[in-house]
Amino acid sequence: MFIASKLLSFAIEPLFWVLALLAAGLCLSSWRRPRLGRTLSWMALLVLFAACWTSGSEALVRALESRHLRPAAIDMGQQVGIVVLGGALSSSELWESHRQVGLNEQAERMTEAVALMRRYPHLRLLFTGGVATVSAVGASEAERAQVFFEAMGVDPARVAYESQSRNTYENALYSAGLPGVDQRQAWLLLTSAFHMPRSMGVFRRVGWNVTPWPVDYRTVAHDSWFDFSLQSGPRFWTLALHEWLGIAAYRMAGWI
Repeated sequence: MFIASKLLSFAIEPLFWVLALLAAGLCLSSWRRPRLGRTLSWMALLVLFAACWTSGSEALVRALESRHLRPAAIDMGQQVGIVVLGGALSSSELWESHRQVGLNEQAERMTEAVALMRRYPHLRLLFTGGVATVSAVGASEAERAQVFFEAMGVDPARVAYESQSRNTYENALYSAGLPGVDQRQAWLLLTSAFHMPRSMGVFRRVGWNVTPWPVDYRTVAHDSWFDFSLQSGPRFWTLALHEWLGIAAYRMAGWI
């Protein structure tokens, strides 16, 4: 499933369909099918317009973000540690080129983990993330995360790293097998709010006793139905489709 999901990931990008329809329209127009070519070209324009309309995609992301809220009251003394899911680090190519660990737009997964570790000295940290590419080339996220956390002054003795996982299911499965980790104890699960529904489903399915600790929110309570953006619109649709289709695929596989 991992390889299939990576190879087909381009298909959930709205701009891919815009380009595909436009290319097909131009080809058919050149091959003496001008009417069908114009139809496909108009369809490409409509898809582009829909992709740049942000309200629909934001509503889908908001539905994910509102499913698992951070607990209003929690006894942190009962928590053993924090499971931090990978995804917040820039590519391994940048690390290998500049020897600097960069954070992407999901940076709160890393920064919130550091804040919690400083606020609650008894907590452990378990970071999970391998090489999530088909080629499996480059430094794992766990390797780069170790550099980041040590640079932030986090005590290495309090941190464990899982470096083999390539997706959320493997995050839960392989982390449970680390020496000294008991998934039946109380853990905080720290990941992006839009990713929390799939993560909670997987971790609980594997047997983890986790409490959601969502970060990296992308939506507000309400938005205008007239918002339109050539930049953020396609990005929001890609994010929404990735998560909703991911949930559906995980359910079909019996992972949640």
